[in-house]
Amino acid sequence: MFLPGLLTYYGVLILSPSVIRLSAIAGLLGPILSGFIMTAVTEGRPGISCLLRRVVRWRVGLRWYLFALIGLPAVMVLATIIRPGALESLDVSAQPITLAYLNAFVSMAIIGGPLFEEPGWTGFAQPRLQQMYGPLLGGLFLGGLWALWHLPGFLIPSEDVRDIPPRGTVLDFAVFALALVGLRLIIIWVVNNTRDSVLMAILVHASWNTFYATGLIRLFPTPAVLGSYSNLTVAACVLALALIAATRGRLGCQDEADRLHEETTAPPA
Repeated sequence: MFLPGLLTYYGVLILSPSVIRLSAIAGLLGPILSGFIMTAVTEGRPGISCLLRRVVRWRVGLRWYLFALIGLPAVMVLATIIRPGALESLDVSAQPITLAYLNAFVSMAIIGGPLFEEPGWTGFAQPRLQQMYGPLLGGLFLGGLWALWHLPGFLIPSEDVRDIPPRGTVLDFAVFALALVGLRLIIIWVVNNTRDSVLMAILVHASWNTFYATGLIRLFPTPAVLGSYSNLTVAACVLALALIAATRGRLGCQDEADRLHEETTAPPA
């Protein structure tokens, strides 16, 4: 995804901006293409049909939309307030949720990654890892893999503190990776409670990215407050640990009998 840009940045190759953009687009499509290809190989057309239904499964209950669109950003705000100087920086007159924010949300969901990532991470990988290792260990493994997928982009420096991932030292990447592991466990909890809805994974992922990149900067306009990803690592990890404790590590994962009963009584996607 980021290899041509990396090679150009470090002087190994001289590539045109159009080639770099095309390679980035190809890399962005990697998870969704892999998810559908592997599903076709392992499950055939029935598996593809099932995955497509999960991608558009929207009848999951209002509370899950409220969590994705309001609850998760609220947790991010609370975690940011505890940073030194954050309370003084807080602009109480700011309106983080505006028309521009909603436009950014749609753009982030489609162009920023979630729509092209989650059919692979959530649609294909999660159920298999969960079946093999359980929701907690499978989620930790998937979260680590997700973080490593972002590593090449982290190696290209940037001055924008809102970049995803934020660029900097090895420690900065470790902080970012820990946040992704926590966020992945949160996504797994939501998906397990919404009949394996990939759509809800896309919304949670997009809400996190959009509010970090546009919402928090309105509430906390001082650059020093958002100069590190550590506050969001706190948000993701504390919430993930709370969910692990509340669900005893199951993260909403049901046994087969409960799942079959829910699938036979639930309305169609």
